[in-house]
Amino acid sequence: MSARPLKLGIAGIGRAFSFMIPTFRDDPRVTIVAGFDPREEARSRFMQDFGAPAFASMEELCASDVDAIYIASPHQFHAPQVAMAAAHGKHVLVEKPMALSLADCQAMIDVTRKAGVHLIVGHSHSFDAPIRKMAELVSSGAYGTLRMITAMNFTDFMFRPRRPEELDTAQGGGVIYNQAPHQVEMIRLIAGGRVKSVRAMAGVWDAHRPTEGAYNAFLTFENDVSATMTYSGYAHFDSDEWLDWTNELGLKKDPKNYGTARKAILASGNLAEESALKNARNYGGSAYADLSDLNARQHQTFGFMLASCERGDLRAFGDGVRIYGDAAQEFLALDPPKVPRSEVTDELVAAVFDNVAPLHSGEWSLATMEVCLALLQSAREGREITLQHQVGLP
Repeated sequence: MSARPLKLGIAGIGRAFSFMIPTFRDDPRVTIVAGFDPREEARSRFMQDFGAPAFASMEELCASDVDAIYIASPHQFHAPQVAMAAAHGKHVLVEKPMALSLADCQAMIDVTRKAGVHLIVGHSHSFDAPIRKMAELVSSGAYGTLRMITAMNFTDFMFRPRRPEELDTAQGGGVIYNQAPHQVEMIRLIAGGRVKSVRAMAGVWDAHRPTEGAYNAFLTFENDVSATMTYSGYAHFDSDEWLDWTNELGLKKDPKNYGTARKAILASGNLAEESALKNARNYGGSAYADLSDLNARQHQTFGFMLASCERGDLRAFGDGVRIYGDAAQEFLALDPPKVPRSEVTDELVAAVFDNVAPLHSGEWSLATMEVCLALLQSAREGREITLQHQVGLP
């Protein structure tokens, strides 16, 4: 551990950042020292919460005394903000999706490599301890060769408050840009990384929310593993039912709250009111709910995840991995997290202070985005897409 904490700046003091607050606040290896957001209410709340300056421009943040910048801005700003941070010699942690095109992803890799700084992309659920444990167990060979992976998640994603651009695929809206990276990265981590081809179908099932809200995809890997990915964000079946009613953040949820997301959207009336509702719930907004209670009871999860090997199936839960072997079942329990998403901090601190190449590098994340973009292309063109930019595990 370094003799001092990593000095972290925040670019985009919004919803994504609010989920990372417990991670950065409660880990002694990191201290939040500055922020940037164009919204005055977010800057005011940030200065109150962290006793640190909050700037109205990205340039001011980059020029400040920070070791690294966490970029949690809307997707379209990732590439230019990474370039700006790298030009100032700052290491970068950028939210997924990495960018909206492979060209932008490659540009982010190029500028950080030229500047000699590390680029990490996350949080994605491939950081989660149960998924990492599954990957470790699979790679050990204890259950024979991995043959197949099944991933399914059913949520209310499409009926959470959205800004207009979040319902426009061309601007990075919909579940393929925003949710598929989680499943793709989990599957790639367990299967070894190199996807060979993608065949997919995607659905736009609500005319008032005109972007992809569901998909089915079939992935083949260079090592002959196959994987199926299913996601629906249309707020009907909730796959947390399969996880003992523990939600994505590792917190217990009440199934009696069924339908509340859809009701809130219908009550808002129109997109302008919905956007105002989202802004009110955003960090610093009038209806912002402090997420300090995210020091969770369990690790985070992302729906149903099953890895099928020749001599057993492995399934991820928030508190461990269940192993279905030839002769018996067993449950490999994991200690609850002391700090949520601490695996992100592990990679960031190791990269900045010890020059350790991160797993979730730009190259790894470009490969993830290639799969997501192939999913979109396959769904539109009705054909299998062969991939060209895949990388394996380090």
